[in-house]
Amino acid sequence: MKRGLLIIDRGSREREASEELETICSGIKEKKDYVLTDFCFLEVEPPYIEDGVAKCLKEDIDSLTIVPYFLYPGKKVKIAVTDVMKMQKNTNVKFLITKPMSMHKTLVDIVKSRITTTLNENNIKLPNKEVDVLIIGHGSKDPNAQMSLNYIVNELKDSYRNISRCWLEIEQPDIFEGIKKCEKDEPKVLIIVFYFLHEGAHVKTDINNDLIPALKESNLKDTFITKHIGTDEKIIDLIIERAEEVEDAN
Repeated sequence: MKRGLLIIDRGSREREASEELETICSGIKEKKDYVLTDFCFLEVEPPYIEDGVAKCLKEDIDSLTIVPYFLYPGKKVKIAVTDVMKMQKNTNVKFLITKPMSMHKTLVDIVKSRITTTLNENNIKLPNKEVDVLIIGHGSKDPNAQMSLNYIVNELKDSYRNISRCWLEIEQPDIFEGIKKCEKDEPKVLIIVFYFLHEGAHVKTDINNDLIPALKESNLKDTFITKHIGTDEKIIDLIIERAEEVEDAN
């Protein structure tokens, strides 16, 4: 069986997003023998889905594994899958659609790793049980988004003194409310996790537009921000695991 793998990302104009996806594709190629491993975008920037699928179908493959590279199983994932399947009728190549990158222990491990790294980089010697954590997610009208981030929070709540979450947009609590809640908990140290796949405009600009003034208005002193999810080796393994789930079943 000659297989290809195509990652569908939401899309970003920031070059860092494409660079991270290129790194992820290279990591997958090192571990798996796909004929090709590539990525495309649902929106914002080309290559779009039709471009990515068309490129894959030019290769000598029997099956194409398509990975919706989203942290939340919401509307964007549904749109991506619908757009892909419209192209299935025009080819004999079998399309296999994986689950998105949500509700998985690997993501919990990555968040833990980001928190530990940030503590170490800032020479914070407190045990985890004395550390407070605030996770900032994107926000979505789809209830599955809340469910997905709540899963991360619930899996981590026994590891830290307090753990809470807020949203960049669309949902409540927003970042200002999230910081107010943390302030009431009177943390010794607060670690703020950017729960985003890429270093796009949200991570580089949008979050800080709210977070910086919210922190200035608070009396929080020792606050530190983690790196986003990024190109962690574990995320590469998670993509491969999601791919193998559908490939082994077919």
